[in-house]
Amino acid sequence: MKSSLNYQLRRLMLPGLKRWIAIILIGIATIVLGVFLVLGYHPITVAGSFLRELLEHAADVLPHRISGLIIISLGGLLVCLAIAKMTIDVVSAYLPEDREAIPDVLYRRRHLDRGPKVVVVGGGHGLSNLLRGLKNFTNNITAIVTVGDDGGSSGRLREELGVLPPGDIRNCIAALADEEKLVTELFQYRFEHGQGLEGHSFGNLFLTALCSLTHGDMIQSVKVASRVLNSCGQVVPSTLSVITLCAEMEDGRVVKGESQIPQARGKIRRMRIEPASVRPTTEAIQAIVGADLIVLGPGSLYTSIIPNLLTPGIAEAIKHSQAPRVYVCNVMTQPGETDHYSVSDHVQALIMHAGCKPEGGYELMDAVLVNDQGAQSVPPPAGANCFPVRFDPERLRPYGLKILRRPLASEELAWHHDPIRLARAVMFWYYRHRRRVQTSPLKKIASFF
Repeated sequence: MKSSLNYQLRRLMLPGLKRWIAIILIGIATIVLGVFLVLGYHPITVAGSFLRELLEHAADVLPHRISGLIIISLGGLLVCLAIAKMTIDVVSAYLPEDREAIPDVLYRRRHLDRGPKVVVVGGGHGLSNLLRGLKNFTNNITAIVTVGDDGGSSGRLREELGVLPPGDIRNCIAALADEEKLVTELFQYRFEHGQGLEGHSFGNLFLTALCSLTHGDMIQSVKVASRVLNSCGQVVPSTLSVITLCAEMEDGRVVKGESQIPQARGKIRRMRIEPASVRPTTEAIQAIVGADLIVLGPGSLYTSIIPNLLTPGIAEAIKHSQAPRVYVCNVMTQPGETDHYSVSDHVQALIMHAGCKPEGGYELMDAVLVNDQGAQSVPPPAGANCFPVRFDPERLRPYGLKILRRPLASEELAWHHDPIRLARAVMFWYYRHRRRVQTSPLKKIASFF
Protein backbone atom coordinates (compact mmCIF):
# COMPACT_ATOMS: atom_id res chain seq x y z
CA MET A 1 0.00 0.00 0.00
CA LYS A 2 1.10 3.56 -0.72
CA SER A 3 0.86 4.58 2.94
CA SER A 4 3.21 1.84 4.15
CA LEU A 5 6.71 2.63 5.37
CA ASN A 6 8.21 0.17 2.87
CA TYR A 7 6.50 1.97 -0.01
CA GLN A 8 7.71 5.39 1.18
CA LEU A 9 11.28 4.15 1.51
CA ARG A 10 11.16 2.66 -1.99
CA ARG A 11 10.01 6.03 -3.33
CA LEU A 12 12.96 7.73 -1.70
CA MET A 13 15.34 5.29 -3.37
CA LEU A 14 14.06 5.89 -6.88
CA PRO A 15 16.80 6.52 -9.48
CA GLY A 16 17.89 10.19 -9.42
CA LEU A 17 16.95 10.81 -5.76
CA LYS A 18 19.62 8.75 -4.03
CA ARG A 19 22.50 11.14 -4.65
CA TRP A 20 20.49 14.14 -3.39
CA ILE A 21 19.45 12.26 -0.24
CA ALA A 22 23.11 11.41 0.36
CA ILE A 23 24.13 15.07 -0.12
CA ILE A 24 21.45 16.21 2.38
CA LEU A 25 22.65 13.70 5.00
CA ILE A 26 26.28 14.78 4.49
CA GLY A 27 25.22 18.41 4.88
CA ILE A 28 23.38 17.72 8.17
CA ALA A 29 26.38 15.81 9.53
CA THR A 30 28.66 18.71 8.61
CA ILE A 31 26.39 21.19 10.43
CA VAL A 32 26.37 19.05 13.59
CA LEU A 33 30.16 18.75 13.47
CA GLY A 34 30.49 22.55 13.20
CA VAL A 35 28.18 23.11 16.21
CA PHE A 36 30.30 20.77 18.36
CA LEU A 37 33.50 22.63 17.38
CA VAL A 38 31.95 26.04 18.11
CA LEU A 39 30.97 24.83 21.61
CA GLY A 40 34.49 23.54 22.21
CA TYR A 41 33.71 19.83 22.11
CA HIS A 42 35.69 17.46 19.96
CA PRO A 43 33.26 14.90 18.39
CA ILE A 44 35.57 11.92 18.95
CA THR A 45 36.15 12.84 22.62
CA VAL A 46 32.43 13.36 23.23
CA ALA A 47 31.54 10.04 21.55
CA GLY A 48 34.18 8.16 23.53
CA SER A 49 33.04 9.64 26.85
CA PHE A 50 29.41 8.79 26.07
CA LEU A 51 30.25 5.22 25.16
CA ARG A 52 32.39 4.78 28.30
CA GLU A 53 29.66 6.09 30.59
CA LEU A 54 27.09 3.87 28.85
CA LEU A 55 29.20 0.76 29.42
CA GLU A 56 29.87 1.72 33.07
CA HIS A 57 26.15 2.11 33.76
CA ALA A 58 25.47 -1.21 31.99
CA ALA A 59 28.08 -2.91 34.20
CA ASP A 60 26.35 -1.56 37.29
CA VAL A 61 23.06 -3.09 36.19
CA LEU A 62 24.50 -6.38 34.82
CA PRO A 63 27.86 -8.06 35.49
CA HIS A 64 30.32 -7.56 32.66
CA ARG A 65 30.31 -11.28 31.77
CA ILE A 66 26.55 -11.43 31.40
CA SER A 67 26.37 -8.19 29.42
CA GLY A 68 29.23 -9.46 27.25
CA LEU A 69 27.42 -12.73 26.53
CA ILE A 70 24.25 -10.79 25.66
CA ILE A 71 26.13 -8.61 23.20
CA ILE A 72 27.88 -11.66 21.67
CA SER A 73 24.51 -13.41 21.30
CA LEU A 74 22.98 -10.38 19.61
CA GLY A 75 25.89 -10.20 17.20
CA GLY A 76 25.68 -13.90 16.45
CA LEU A 77 21.95 -13.64 15.87
CA LEU A 78 22.47 -10.80 13.39
CA VAL A 79 25.13 -12.81 11.54
CA CYS A 80 22.89 -15.94 11.35
CA LEU A 81 19.90 -13.93 10.12
CA ALA A 82 22.03 -12.27 7.47
CA ILE A 83 23.49 -15.60 6.28
CA ALA A 84 20.04 -17.26 6.20
CA LYS A 85 18.54 -14.36 4.25
CA MET A 86 21.45 -14.33 1.82
CA THR A 87 21.22 -18.11 1.28
CA ILE A 88 17.47 -17.95 0.62
CA ASP A 89 17.92 -15.09 -1.84
CA VAL A 90 20.68 -16.94 -3.73
CA VAL A 91 18.84 -20.29 -3.85
CA SER A 92 15.54 -18.62 -4.80
CA ALA A 93 17.22 -17.16 -7.84
CA TYR A 94 17.76 -20.72 -9.16
CA LEU A 95 14.52 -22.34 -7.96
CA PRO A 96 11.16 -21.27 -9.42
CA GLU A 97 8.44 -20.32 -6.97
CA ASP A 98 6.38 -23.45 -7.72
CA ARG A 99 9.21 -25.89 -6.97
CA GLU A 100 9.23 -27.95 -3.79
CA ALA A 101 10.56 -26.40 -0.62
CA ILE A 102 14.30 -26.36 0.11
CA PRO A 103 14.00 -28.90 3.00
CA ASP A 104 12.28 -31.29 0.57
CA VAL A 105 15.10 -30.85 -1.94
CA LEU A 106 17.68 -31.56 0.77
CA TYR A 107 15.73 -34.65 1.88
CA ARG A 108 15.67 -35.98 -1.66
CA ARG A 109 19.37 -35.38 -2.11
CA ARG A 110 20.54 -36.79 1.20
CA HIS A 111 18.08 -39.61 1.82
CA LEU A 112 16.80 -40.82 -1.54
CA ASP A 113 20.23 -40.68 -3.17
CA ARG A 114 21.31 -43.34 -0.67
CA GLY A 115 18.33 -45.56 -1.48
CA PRO A 116 18.64 -49.08 -2.93
CA LYS A 117 19.42 -49.67 -6.59
CA VAL A 118 16.14 -50.84 -8.07
CA VAL A 119 15.89 -52.26 -11.61
CA VAL A 120 12.42 -52.49 -13.13
CA VAL A 121 11.84 -54.54 -16.29
CA GLY A 122 8.75 -54.02 -18.40
CA GLY A 123 6.98 -51.31 -20.33
CA GLY A 124 3.65 -49.61 -20.91
CA HIS A 125 1.44 -47.79 -18.41
CA GLY A 126 1.88 -50.46 -15.72
CA LEU A 127 5.59 -49.76 -15.48
CA SER A 128 4.96 -46.00 -15.38
CA ASN A 129 2.62 -46.46 -12.41
CA LEU A 130 5.27 -48.37 -10.47
CA LEU A 131 7.96 -45.78 -11.23
CA ARG A 132 5.75 -42.94 -9.95
CA GLY A 133 5.61 -44.69 -6.60
CA LEU A 134 9.21 -45.91 -6.41
CA LYS A 135 10.69 -42.42 -6.84
CA ASN A 136 9.35 -41.63 -3.35
CA PHE A 137 11.69 -44.27 -1.89
CA THR A 138 14.90 -44.02 -3.92
CA ASN A 139 16.58 -42.05 -6.68
CA ASN A 140 18.61 -45.06 -7.87
CA ILE A 141 16.05 -46.46 -10.31
CA THR A 142 16.75 -48.04 -13.70
CA ALA A 143 13.81 -48.82 -15.97
CA ILE A 144 14.62 -51.36 -18.70
CA VAL A 145 11.98 -51.06 -21.42
CA THR A 146 11.20 -52.87 -24.62
CA VAL A 147 11.51 -51.25 -28.04
CA GLY A 148 9.04 -53.39 -29.96
CA ASP A 149 6.22 -50.82 -30.20
CA ASP A 150 4.99 -50.31 -33.76
CA GLY A 151 1.67 -48.51 -33.27
CA GLY A 152 0.54 -44.93 -32.82
CA SER A 153 3.04 -42.10 -32.75
CA SER A 154 5.97 -44.40 -31.93
CA GLY A 155 5.16 -46.68 -34.85
CA ARG A 156 4.96 -43.77 -37.28
CA LEU A 157 8.31 -42.37 -36.17
CA ARG A 158 9.85 -45.84 -36.34
CA GLU A 159 8.57 -46.41 -39.88
CA GLU A 160 9.27 -42.95 -41.28
CA LEU A 161 12.60 -42.13 -39.58
CA GLY A 162 13.95 -45.54 -38.59
CA VAL A 163 14.39 -44.58 -34.91
CA LEU A 164 13.69 -46.73 -31.90
CA PRO A 165 10.04 -46.33 -30.84
CA PRO A 166 10.21 -43.70 -28.07
CA GLY A 167 6.74 -44.17 -26.52
CA ASP A 168 7.58 -46.41 -23.54
CA ILE A 169 10.82 -44.52 -22.96
CA ARG A 170 8.92 -41.21 -22.88
CA ASN A 171 6.33 -42.54 -20.42
CA CYS A 172 9.03 -43.76 -18.04
CA ILE A 173 11.01 -40.51 -18.18
CA ALA A 174 7.84 -38.54 -17.43
CA ALA A 175 6.94 -40.92 -14.57
CA LEU A 176 10.37 -40.43 -12.98
CA ALA A 177 10.34 -36.66 -13.53
CA ASP A 178 10.97 -34.40 -10.56
CA GLU A 179 10.41 -31.23 -12.59
CA GLU A 180 7.54 -28.79 -12.27
CA LYS A 181 4.18 -30.03 -13.51
CA LEU A 182 4.07 -27.82 -16.61
CA VAL A 183 7.25 -29.31 -18.11
CA THR A 184 6.01 -32.86 -17.48
CA GLU A 185 2.65 -32.09 -19.06
CA LEU A 186 4.45 -30.57 -22.04
CA PHE A 187 6.51 -33.76 -22.47
CA GLN A 188 3.30 -35.83 -22.47
CA TYR A 189 1.33 -33.40 -24.65
CA ARG A 190 -0.22 -35.00 -27.75
CA PHE A 191 -1.09 -32.94 -30.83
CA GLU A 192 -4.75 -33.26 -31.79
CA HIS A 193 -4.58 -31.29 -35.05
CA GLY A 194 -2.11 -30.44 -37.75
CA GLN A 195 -1.04 -32.24 -40.89
CA GLY A 196 1.79 -34.60 -39.97
CA LEU A 197 1.58 -33.65 -36.29
CA GLU A 198 -1.79 -35.11 -35.36
CA GLY A 199 -1.38 -38.05 -32.98
CA HIS A 200 2.25 -37.33 -32.16
CA SER A 201 3.30 -36.49 -28.61
CA PHE A 202 5.77 -33.71 -27.93
CA GLY A 203 7.98 -36.07 -25.92
CA ASN A 204 8.26 -38.51 -28.84
CA LEU A 205 9.25 -35.70 -31.20
CA PHE A 206 11.68 -34.32 -28.63
CA LEU A 207 13.41 -37.68 -28.19
CA THR A 208 13.53 -38.20 -31.95
CA ALA A 209 15.11 -34.76 -32.44
CA LEU A 210 17.68 -35.48 -29.72
CA CYS A 211 18.45 -38.82 -31.35
CA SER A 212 19.18 -37.01 -34.61
CA LEU A 213 21.40 -34.43 -32.85
CA THR A 214 23.36 -37.22 -31.10
CA HIS A 215 23.86 -39.08 -34.41
CA GLY A 216 21.43 -41.85 -33.56
CA ASP A 217 22.61 -42.42 -29.98
CA MET A 218 19.33 -43.15 -28.18
CA ILE A 219 21.10 -43.78 -24.85
CA GLN A 220 22.56 -40.26 -24.88
CA SER A 221 19.24 -38.81 -26.03
CA VAL A 222 17.45 -40.40 -23.08
CA LYS A 223 20.06 -39.05 -20.67
CA VAL A 224 19.58 -35.51 -21.99
CA ALA A 225 15.79 -35.78 -21.77
CA SER A 226 16.08 -37.13 -18.22
CA ARG A 227 18.22 -34.14 -17.24
CA VAL A 228 15.66 -31.75 -18.72
CA LEU A 229 12.93 -33.25 -16.53
CA ASN A 230 15.30 -33.86 -13.58
CA SER A 231 14.32 -37.54 -13.51
CA CYS A 232 14.90 -39.59 -10.36
CA GLY A 233 16.66 -42.40 -12.17
CA GLN A 234 17.48 -43.59 -15.66
CA VAL A 235 15.60 -45.24 -18.50
CA VAL A 236 17.43 -47.79 -20.65
CA PRO A 237 16.17 -49.63 -23.76
CA SER A 238 16.79 -53.37 -23.60
CA THR A 239 18.41 -53.24 -27.05
CA LEU A 240 19.34 -50.58 -29.59
CA SER A 241 18.20 -52.74 -32.50
CA VAL A 242 14.79 -52.25 -34.13
CA ILE A 243 12.88 -55.45 -33.38
CA THR A 244 9.56 -56.93 -34.46
CA LEU A 245 7.43 -58.91 -32.03
CA CYS A 246 6.03 -62.18 -33.35
CA ALA A 247 3.35 -64.26 -31.64
CA GLU A 248 2.86 -67.93 -32.44
CA MET A 249 -0.81 -68.66 -31.78
CA GLU A 250 -2.35 -71.94 -30.62
CA ASP A 251 -4.17 -72.27 -33.94
CA GLY A 252 -0.88 -72.13 -35.89
CA ARG A 253 -1.03 -68.49 -36.97
CA VAL A 254 2.01 -66.21 -36.66
CA VAL A 255 1.08 -62.62 -35.92
CA LYS A 256 3.76 -59.96 -36.39
CA GLY A 257 3.76 -56.52 -34.84
CA GLU A 258 3.10 -55.38 -31.27
CA SER A 259 -0.04 -53.51 -32.28
CA GLN A 260 -1.43 -56.50 -34.22
CA ILE A 261 -1.02 -59.17 -31.55
CA PRO A 262 -3.93 -58.09 -29.29
CA GLN A 263 -6.12 -57.69 -32.38
CA ALA A 264 -5.58 -61.30 -33.44
CA ARG A 265 -7.95 -62.48 -30.67
CA GLY A 266 -6.30 -65.84 -30.12
CA LYS A 267 -4.42 -67.73 -27.43
CA ILE A 268 -0.70 -67.06 -27.58
CA ARG A 269 1.51 -70.12 -27.41
CA ARG A 270 4.91 -68.50 -27.65
CA MET A 271 6.55 -65.15 -28.38
CA ARG A 272 9.73 -64.43 -30.32
CA ILE A 273 11.52 -61.40 -31.67
CA GLU A 274 12.98 -60.72 -35.10
CA PRO A 275 15.88 -60.60 -35.51
CA ALA A 276 16.61 -63.06 -32.70
CA SER A 277 20.33 -62.24 -32.53
CA VAL A 278 20.06 -58.68 -31.21
CA ARG A 279 22.47 -57.49 -28.56
CA PRO A 280 21.40 -56.10 -25.18
CA THR A 281 22.54 -52.66 -24.15
CA THR A 282 25.56 -52.59 -21.87
CA GLU A 283 23.74 -50.21 -19.54
CA ALA A 284 20.90 -52.70 -19.04
CA ILE A 285 23.22 -55.59 -18.18
CA GLN A 286 25.30 -53.44 -15.83
CA ALA A 287 22.18 -52.22 -14.04
CA ILE A 288 20.95 -55.79 -13.47
CA VAL A 289 24.36 -56.97 -12.24
CA GLY A 290 24.62 -54.10 -9.76
CA ALA A 291 20.98 -54.13 -8.63
CA ASP A 292 19.84 -54.41 -5.02
CA LEU A 293 16.29 -55.27 -6.13
CA ILE A 294 14.82 -56.45 -9.46
CA VAL A 295 11.14 -56.00 -10.28
CA LEU A 296 9.42 -57.66 -13.25
CA GLY A 297 6.29 -55.84 -14.39
CA PRO A 298 3.62 -54.78 -14.13
CA GLY A 299 2.59 -54.30 -17.74
CA SER A 300 1.42 -56.18 -20.79
CA LEU A 301 2.71 -59.73 -20.32
CA TYR A 302 3.46 -60.64 -23.93
CA THR A 303 4.17 -57.23 -25.48
CA SER A 304 5.95 -55.36 -22.63
CA ILE A 305 7.63 -57.76 -20.18
CA ILE A 306 8.44 -60.90 -22.16
CA PRO A 307 10.12 -59.04 -25.10
CA ASN A 308 12.78 -57.85 -22.64
CA LEU A 309 13.39 -61.44 -21.52
CA LEU A 310 13.72 -62.52 -25.16
CA THR A 311 16.59 -60.08 -25.68
CA PRO A 312 19.71 -62.27 -25.36
CA GLY A 313 21.52 -61.70 -22.08
CA ILE A 314 18.71 -60.02 -20.15
CA ALA A 315 17.04 -63.15 -18.75
CA GLU A 316 20.42 -64.75 -18.02
CA ALA A 317 21.57 -61.71 -16.06
CA ILE A 318 18.36 -61.74 -14.00
CA LYS A 319 18.63 -65.47 -13.29
CA HIS A 320 22.24 -65.11 -12.07
CA SER A 321 21.58 -61.99 -10.00
CA GLN A 322 22.01 -62.20 -6.23
CA ALA A 323 19.42 -59.45 -5.70
CA PRO A 324 15.90 -60.33 -4.55
CA ARG A 325 13.52 -60.55 -7.53
CA VAL A 326 9.78 -60.01 -7.48
CA TYR A 327 7.16 -60.26 -10.20
CA VAL A 328 4.21 -57.86 -9.96
CA CYS A 329 1.17 -59.53 -11.50
CA ASN A 330 -1.41 -57.37 -13.28
CA VAL A 331 -4.68 -56.51 -11.59
CA MET A 332 -6.77 -57.26 -14.69
CA THR A 333 -6.46 -59.54 -17.69
CA GLN A 334 -5.64 -57.91 -21.02
CA PRO A 335 -7.93 -58.50 -24.02
CA GLY A 336 -6.16 -60.35 -26.81
CA GLU A 337 -3.17 -61.29 -24.65
CA THR A 338 -4.12 -62.80 -21.30
CA ASP A 339 -7.83 -63.57 -21.56
CA HIS A 340 -8.91 -65.88 -18.71
CA TYR A 341 -5.34 -65.99 -17.35
CA SER A 342 -4.71 -66.72 -13.67
CA VAL A 343 -1.66 -65.67 -11.67
CA SER A 344 0.03 -69.03 -12.31
CA ASP A 345 -0.56 -68.64 -16.07
CA HIS A 346 1.36 -65.34 -15.98
CA VAL A 347 4.21 -66.94 -14.03
CA GLN A 348 4.36 -69.96 -16.33
CA ALA A 349 4.59 -67.74 -19.44
CA LEU A 350 7.46 -65.77 -17.90
CA ILE A 351 9.57 -68.76 -16.84
CA MET A 352 9.02 -70.50 -20.21
CA HIS A 353 10.17 -67.48 -22.24
CA ALA A 354 13.11 -66.92 -19.87
CA GLY A 355 14.40 -70.41 -20.62
CA CYS A 356 13.81 -71.82 -17.14
CA LYS A 357 12.99 -75.46 -16.58
CA PRO A 358 9.34 -76.36 -15.88
CA GLU A 359 8.25 -75.41 -12.38
CA GLY A 360 11.55 -73.51 -12.05
CA GLY A 361 10.08 -70.13 -11.24
CA TYR A 362 12.67 -69.65 -8.48
CA GLU A 363 15.34 -69.35 -11.20
CA LEU A 364 13.78 -66.11 -12.47
CA MET A 365 12.01 -64.69 -9.41
CA ASP A 366 11.81 -65.11 -5.66
CA ALA A 367 8.31 -63.76 -5.03
CA VAL A 368 5.04 -62.89 -6.75
CA LEU A 369 3.08 -59.81 -5.70
CA VAL A 370 -0.68 -60.22 -6.21
CA ASN A 371 -3.55 -57.79 -5.74
CA ASP A 372 -5.67 -58.89 -2.79
CA GLN A 373 -8.78 -56.73 -3.05
CA GLY A 374 -10.96 -59.44 -4.55
CA ALA A 375 -13.01 -59.58 -7.71
CA GLN A 376 -15.94 -57.77 -6.09
CA SER A 377 -13.88 -54.66 -5.32
CA VAL A 378 -12.31 -54.47 -8.78
CA PRO A 379 -15.20 -54.23 -11.27
CA PRO A 380 -14.17 -54.41 -14.95
CA PRO A 381 -14.54 -51.22 -16.98
CA ALA A 382 -17.69 -51.08 -19.09
CA GLY A 383 -17.03 -52.63 -22.49
CA ALA A 384 -13.36 -53.31 -21.74
CA ASN A 385 -13.74 -57.10 -21.85
CA CYS A 386 -11.20 -57.60 -19.06
CA PHE A 387 -11.54 -59.25 -15.66
CA PRO A 388 -9.60 -59.51 -12.41
CA VAL A 389 -6.65 -61.92 -12.61
CA ARG A 390 -7.66 -65.03 -10.69
CA PHE A 391 -5.45 -66.05 -7.80
CA ASP A 392 -4.77 -69.83 -7.81
CA PRO A 393 -2.38 -70.71 -4.96
CA GLU A 394 -2.62 -74.46 -5.54
CA ARG A 395 -1.04 -74.10 -9.01
CA LEU A 396 1.56 -71.60 -7.79
CA ARG A 397 2.82 -73.80 -4.96
CA PRO A 398 5.04 -76.10 -7.11
CA TYR A 399 7.07 -73.11 -8.37
CA GLY A 400 8.54 -72.54 -4.91
CA LEU A 401 7.83 -68.81 -4.83
CA LYS A 402 6.94 -66.49 -1.99
CA ILE A 403 3.36 -65.30 -2.49
CA LEU A 404 2.67 -61.71 -1.42
CA ARG A 405 -0.97 -60.65 -1.30
CA ARG A 406 -1.60 -56.94 -0.78
CA PRO A 407 -4.38 -54.44 -1.62
CA LEU A 408 -2.83 -52.73 -4.65
CA ALA A 409 -5.69 -51.42 -6.78
CA SER A 410 -6.20 -47.70 -7.22
CA GLU A 411 -9.32 -46.09 -5.78
CA GLU A 412 -9.66 -43.84 -8.84
CA LEU A 413 -8.97 -46.57 -11.43
CA ALA A 414 -9.87 -49.85 -9.77
CA TRP A 415 -8.42 -51.92 -12.65
CA HIS A 416 -4.95 -50.33 -12.32
CA HIS A 417 -2.29 -50.44 -9.62
CA ASP A 418 -2.08 -47.53 -7.22
CA PRO A 419 1.51 -46.15 -7.52
CA ILE A 420 2.06 -45.55 -3.80
CA ARG A 421 0.44 -48.78 -2.61
CA LEU A 422 2.39 -50.80 -5.14
CA ALA A 423 5.75 -49.16 -4.43
CA ARG A 424 5.21 -49.43 -0.66
CA ALA A 425 4.44 -53.17 -0.94
CA VAL A 426 7.54 -53.79 -3.10
CA MET A 427 9.90 -51.82 -0.87
CA PHE A 428 8.47 -53.28 2.35
CA TRP A 429 9.13 -56.79 1.03
CA TYR A 430 12.65 -55.79 -0.05
CA TYR A 431 13.60 -54.34 3.34
CA ARG A 432 12.12 -57.30 5.19
CA HIS A 433 13.92 -59.73 2.87
CA ARG A 434 17.22 -57.88 3.33
CA ARG A 435 16.85 -57.82 7.11
CA ARG A 436 16.12 -61.56 7.14
CA VAL A 437 19.19 -62.30 4.99
CA GLN A 438 21.44 -60.10 7.16
CA THR A 439 20.29 -61.66 10.43
CA SER A 440 20.33 -65.32 9.32
CA PRO A 441 24.13 -65.78 9.78
CA LEU A 442 23.83 -64.33 13.29
CA LYS A 443 21.15 -66.88 14.10
CA LYS A 444 23.42 -69.68 12.91
CA ILE A 445 26.29 -68.42 15.06
CA ALA A 446 24.02 -68.08 18.08
CA SER A 447 22.84 -71.68 17.69
CA PHE A 448 26.37 -72.95 18.58
CA PHE A 449 26.29 -71.29 22.02
